[in-house]
Amino acid sequence: MLRAMFALMLTLVAAAASAQDTYPSRRIEIVVPFAAAGGTDLIARVLADRLSETLGQRFVVINRPGASTNIGTAVVVNAPADGYTLLLASISLAANPALYRKLSFEPQRDLAPIALIANSPSILVVTPSLPVNSVAELVAYMRAHPGELNYASYGAGSGPHLAAGLLQDITGTTMQHVPYGGGGPATLAVLRGEVQMLLAGSLAVLPQIQAGNLKPLGIAAERRTAVLPNVPTFREQGIDYLTGTWFGLLAPAKTPPEIVALLNREVVAALRSEQVRARIAEQGAEVVGGSPQDFARFLKEETERLSAVIRRANIHLN
Repeated sequence: MLRAMFALMLTLVAAAASAQDTYPSRRIEIVVPFAAAGGTDLIARVLADRLSETLGQRFVVINRPGASTNIGTAVVVNAPADGYTLLLASISLAANPALYRKLSFEPQRDLAPIALIANSPSILVVTPSLPVNSVAELVAYMRAHPGELNYASYGAGSGPHLAAGLLQDITGTTMQHVPYGGGGPATLAVLRGEVQMLLAGSLAVLPQIQAGNLKPLGIAAERRTAVLPNVPTFREQGIDYLTGTWFGLLAPAKTPPEIVALLNREVVAALRSEQVRARIAEQGAEVVGGSPQDFARFLKEETERLSAVIRRANIHLN
């Protein structure tokens, strides 16, 4: 009996090791906690296409918007830690601990960073019918019409919400917040004239800028972007304002280190690909890469930075 039990244990251990060695052996889901067609969704699909090719298994993007990304994030936090459910997160992951009094998870404890993928500075866009052509003119308009203009966001506590709160704090202006479920719906709201402006990463708004459907007033970066060389920075227009979003891939905590390391190697290799880099650069984002430890440090620093921004801008959620 002892020999049989020992043999069974060896078989189970060998099977587990074999399953881990052959990861991935079935489809992998990348959960995007936003609606389709936004910047996070675009990055996820670029990455999923490449990883499907290099790892020989299908990577599928699943959109789970709602509650300022908390619904989609919770899905991944509570998923089995086996590498088959991943999260494509952005700035809300670092902001939500300061925005919500109580979360069902703690990002730095309950998620395993894999790689920081890209950064994207915010661009201020307005409807073409709004009678302003620069940031200075917009600020003057808002001061003359306090609270009259509406701005879209991807949801309460999202990057565009924080960016607008910081802009109001810096300029002493007031706007009305209208939350949507992601970059696609928020951009569409500006196009339809439901709201007058949006502060978003270029991945969400660049095609509409290039088509002449949205009017860009400024980019919140240290320098102009190559895809929009005629759009001045806020600093060029006299406002010291830097903000944007980022995109990173994470897994549930306790995912085996071997799987995290494998995914990191494949993601970093994908980001070195000229095809992937070009697709990301086309959208005005900058490729990052790096190790899981680099991303973990970035997430810690970003959480602390955004906590200070949220306090200063006096943004509160339930």
